[in-house]
Order: sequence, then structure tokens, then C-alpha cells
Amino acid sequence: MDLVQIVEAIIFASPDPVTAQDVARALRRTAKAALAAEVEAAALAAEAGEDTEETLPPKKKSRAKKKKVQEPAETDPQVLQKITAKQIYEIIDEINETYNATGRPMHLLEGPSGWRFYTRTNYAPYIRSLMPEVKPERFSGPAMETLAIIAYRQPITKADIEAVRGVSVDGVLNKIIDKGLVKIGGRAELPGKPLLYETSETFLEHFGIKNIDDLPNSGELRRVELPSAELKLEGEGEADEQLSLGAHAGDNEKNTGEDLAGKLEADEEDKPETDAGAEDGDAIGDQEEISESSDVETVEAEEDLVKQGEEEE
Repeated sequence: MDLVQIVEAIIFASPDPVTAQDVARALRRTAKAALAAEVEAAALAAEAGEDTEETLPPKKKSRAKKKKVQEPAETDPQVLQKITAKQIYEIIDEINETYNATGRPMHLLEGPSGWRFYTRTNYAPYIRSLMPEVKPERFSGPAMETLAIIAYRQPITKADIEAVRGVSVDGVLNKIIDKGLVKIGGRAELPGKPLLYETSETFLEHFGIKNIDDLPNSGELRRVELPSAELKLEGEGEADEQLSLGAHAGDNEKNTGEDLAGKLEADEEDKPETDAGAEDGDAIGDQEEISESSDVETVEAEEDLVKQGEEEE
């Protein structure tokens, strides 16, 4: 059993991805426990009054002395307790080189959470046929667009995402959050303290990358200027200025409208009467003449009644 096999066994047995630091820490703990066991065994032997070196035959004594002079093995507890993460990386590279040379169907890949065994892609059809109920997750176009905006511009607010896409992203955003691909990364130092969104480790594992810098054209696409909520607000401010200018113009139009209304009223006063209006005037005049004649007749009738009364007396 050599150190390469030990590292391979640790990564293979781990249910979750492990980092090189985790592997080195496990080896150091094992070495510490082994050294503590040796010290304890030596103490027990001393208490029993046994001198292990004196009880050894002459040949074994010389062999033991030679063994002490030789360099300790790489799995010796004294060596393992000083192992570093850098050495683990070198061992993992050696494991992958052996796998590639022998054509093994799996290899070690480092994800955001650490190292893990993965089968090679050319074996995917056979593995899928073993688990036909497990289907690869597919996302809609809007979901992928929203995911890409968050990935390349994180942390980002929902308002900025909507400024880029030009539509509401509430439903799509909730979906990719439920899938664990996106998480809330805090609040922005903006009015209202809006939430900031960023990708999760699940996103990195899903797309097979170690960090965001591994995204295609990451540096270039992050420098591309995109619409933002602030620019949108500035644009709305300019629109408000234009509207205010339009409001002044509206005042002018209102003044002009008032002038036009005055002119219309003046035109209405100067306008000659129509035939219908003349007929109405004639009818009113006739009614006035009729009412005047009716009044005269009433007065005459009253005078006749008075005269008649005097005669009767």
C-alpha cells in the first residue's frame, strides 16, 4: 500500500467532493493517531520492563539500525504528519496520468467543492440506459438568458436583469432559484436595498466548471456594457425633462387654445343669424303681440263689468 493508493481510496470513499486540503488533513490525523499509538505501546512496554532492542537477535539489531539510517517510507507517520496540499495535487495528477494511460473509464476532476471521480463522457449513453428515469435537466431560453446574465454580471439586482432582458423575470428567477442554481448574495447599497443574486456551487457543478472565471469568454463578456436600472432611470429622467418641455409646449398650446376659443366666441357673436333663428324671433314677436292684445281685452272686459254694476245700482 503506497501513498497514491491511500489518496485514491480517500477520494473514492468520500460521499462528497473533497479538497486537497481535506485529504492532507485526513492523512495528518491518521499519522498523528499512529504516532500516539506507538508512544502508548512504548510506554506499556516500558512498564512491563521489556527492552525490545535487547531482546532482538544480533542480525535483527543490525537490520533495525540500518532501517533507522535509511529514509523513512512515504507512508511513515513521521512523513505523513508533514504532508501538504501541494503534494496531494501532485499525487492526483499521477492518478489521472495512470488512468489516462490505462484507458480507465473514470478520472478525477476538481469542482467548486473539491475533487471527485467522474465517468468519461463517452460512457454516458450506457449509464443513462441504466437509469432511464433520470433525465438531464433542460432549461428554457428565457431561463438560460437570465442564468447567463447572473453568471457574467453577478452579483446583480432583479431590476438590472430586467433592464437587460426588457421583460419581467419574476417567474424565471424563482424557477432557477428553486433548482439551486442561483442564490441570494446580499443586498445592494441602493435605495430600497434590493436583493443581489449570484450563482451557487450547484451551478458550477451543473456546468462542470471550478469557478466563474472558467466560463467561456468570461473576461471579455464582463466588460461589455449592458443596460442597467440606473441608466434606465436616467433615461426616464431625460424623458421627464422632455415631458416637462412638452408640458410648457402644452401651456403654449393651452394659451393658443384659449385664444382660439376666444376667437370662436367672437365669431359666434359676429355670425349672422340663420333662417331658423329669424323664424324663432318672428314667433317670439307674434307671441308678445298676442299677449299684449289679450291684456287689452281683459282690461276692457273688466271696465264693462264695472259699468254694468253701476247701472244695476
